[in-house]
Order: sequence, then C-alpha cells, then structure tokens
Amino acid sequence: MGTGKSSVGRLLAARLHRPLRDSDRDLLAERGLTAAQVLDRYGERELHDWEAAHLTAAVTEPPPPVVCAAASVVDRSECHQALVAPFVVWLVAPAEVLAARFSSSAHRPRFKPDLEAMLTEQEARRGPHFASVADLVIDASAIGPDQVVERILRAPG
Repeated sequence: MGTGKSSVGRLLAARLHRPLRDSDRDLLAERGLTAAQVLDRYGERELHDWEAAHLTAAVTEPPPPVVCAAASVVDRSECHQALVAPFVVWLVAPAEVLAARFSSSAHRPRFKPDLEAMLTEQEARRGPHFASVADLVIDASAIGPDQVVERILRAPG
C-alpha cells in the first residue's frame, strides 16, 4: 500500500495497450466501497478474501491485463501460486515513506494505529513471499511512476 502501484499500473497498461485490473478501483466499482470502508464495515477477512478473488480472476483474463494487486494476496497460497507464471513487479519503499503517503489518502485501510510499525511488520512477514515470485523489484520511494514504468519496460522477460 502506498508504493504507487495504481499510478504505475495505469501508465503501464496504457503503454502496453492492455486492460488494467486494479484492486482498489475494481473494489470501488463492484461494491461501491473503498478498501478502508470494507475493513471498517466487514472486517479484515472479508477484505482479504475479496482481494484474493480479484487477483486469481484477473491473472486468468484474456488478454492478459496489467494487475495492481493488494499486498495481502501473497499471504494466500492460491494467490502465491497464481503469481508464479506472470511477470511480477514488486514495488517497495521504506515504511516511513509509505506511512507518510497514507495520510494523503482515506481509501487505504489502517489495520493498526501505528502505521509505520504496521507497515514494517507487514514487510517482514510478506517480503519473503513477494521475493519468491517477483521478477523485478523497484524501490519506488525516490522515483516517480513514469520512471518506474520505464524500468519495467526495459526489464528482461
């Protein structure tokens, strides 16, 4: 959350002439709620179940879309398996950068009051899962979405 995946996804999909499947945008379109609202109303499990279903459906769609998946998907074995074949880009940034970005957007769910601690814990837990499926890792903390897209387009694979 907060790495810029939606901005990067929009730009990348346009450059590749592919459809875009963004979990945040699709959740709002399907349910009329942001991720933060689903968390508040229905709980973490409901949100993560929806995010997992979104990913597993999106990666099988023809033509292959650019998918902006929620970070929670790597916690699920079926999602982890679904991420093995596609080209996966993992956007990273330090927890303090991500926590600062959270304050600029109400759609991001806040699972714990201390955002920096929450993001640090999530990174420690999810990082090995992301690393095992990522074809490319980009630190998005110091470069903009256009530069991230250029790095993705130059990547082998």
